[in-house]
Amino acid sequence: MVPHLVTALTGPINELEQRILDSMPAIERWFRLEWMEHTPPFYSSVDVRNAGFKLAPVDTNLFPDGWNILAPSMLPLAVQAAMAAIEKICPEARNLLIVPENQVPNTSYLSNLAQLRRVFHMAGLNVRIGSISPDIKKITTIDLPDGESITLEPVVRTKGRLGVKNFDPCTILLNNDLRAGVPGILEDLHEQYLLPPLQAGWTTRRRSTHSKCFEEVSKRFGKLIGVDHWLINPIFDKCTQVDFSTDVGVQDLAARIDTLLGKIRKKHKEYGIKEKPFVVVKADNGDARMGVLTVRDAKELEALRQQVPGRAGATKGVSSVYDVILQEGVLTSERVNDAVAEPVVYMMDRYVVGGFYRVHAERMVDENLNAPGSSFVPLAFAESTHLPQPGVKPGASAPNRFYMYGVVGRLAMLASSYELEATDPDAERYD
Repeated sequence: MVPHLVTALTGPINELEQRILDSMPAIERWFRLEWMEHTPPFYSSVDVRNAGFKLAPVDTNLFPDGWNILAPSMLPLAVQAAMAAIEKICPEARNLLIVPENQVPNTSYLSNLAQLRRVFHMAGLNVRIGSISPDIKKITTIDLPDGESITLEPVVRTKGRLGVKNFDPCTILLNNDLRAGVPGILEDLHEQYLLPPLQAGWTTRRRSTHSKCFEEVSKRFGKLIGVDHWLINPIFDKCTQVDFSTDVGVQDLAARIDTLLGKIRKKHKEYGIKEKPFVVVKADNGDARMGVLTVRDAKELEALRQQVPGRAGATKGVSSVYDVILQEGVLTSERVNDAVAEPVVYMMDRYVVGGFYRVHAERMVDENLNAPGSSFVPLAFAESTHLPQPGVKPGASAPNRFYMYGVVGRLAMLASSYELEATDPDAERYD
């Protein structure tokens, strides 16, 4: 069953679905050629929003957790994708070290690590989990609710190589987004593959760079299948050095929000869309402390800025100055048991390997669902994304809808590969 869309404005999306299905051979060939030129991120997840009149990615994660939430049926696909990815990077690989997040982990996150360990073990690797947290000073085993256990070991740096005691890995898989900066222990590794690379972390990464790359990808894809790229691409802008505790930069931000809302209204008028446009404001460097501001009118900014931590020095040690990205808000018109929902697509190497619906009963269609109180409903992407059903009426088939989500997810993944190339410190530049 496909969770239903509660909007009458399904025309453009059904048309997009039909165009994508009709163009499937051209789309798959196009992706194949792109992957000959570009390296996909090792793994990624993409939050997708379906407004009925627009289908677009709103966030791309290059250090995805939540692998434990995916349906059990996705495991064979993930193992196959892991095999392909490792074979490409280090065919003779025997040992893999997973480096997790530093903060005191909850059981859900630890279950995510256990699932990643299972995937790579089944792909033919010896897997250990090495923590770079200063709190992990000795081998620590933690029991999980399902009867499994997870063992965290302190990492050891020896002669330019990273490992744990009596374990020298060929490949190191980061499941840590480096939000707090790049620790020296991960730098200048000798003949070891670090995946994803350090520039994928939030120390370097910027949402605005990803959005610019996605805009480029969406234009080329729109041209390929003959659709307006706006149907899959949120318009964006950025604003630097906004101090939410004073007026520095806030007026510029308000002006830019006003301009962006004007651009969205113009597209809504073109497509006969009656929904009220809105803009989402987030920290460009992924700083979760700022939260997500939903702005329907630039005049609302004055009240909304009070929600940002660090205002007027209220939170000691927390800055109130942010570089922000302004992103066209995309409604979600999907429901699971009458609760607002959005699909999240999971990928490894260049393959879609699963997904789930993020569901929030207390949030509105124009609000961020990645918030306390959300729950998850696994999707059978494993059977669906590669097996669409041409000829079935648009909007009526789960495989077709999920194939469409998989295409949008892969477009965001391709944009991430462009982004990583653009920020690669070792890349040769030809100016």
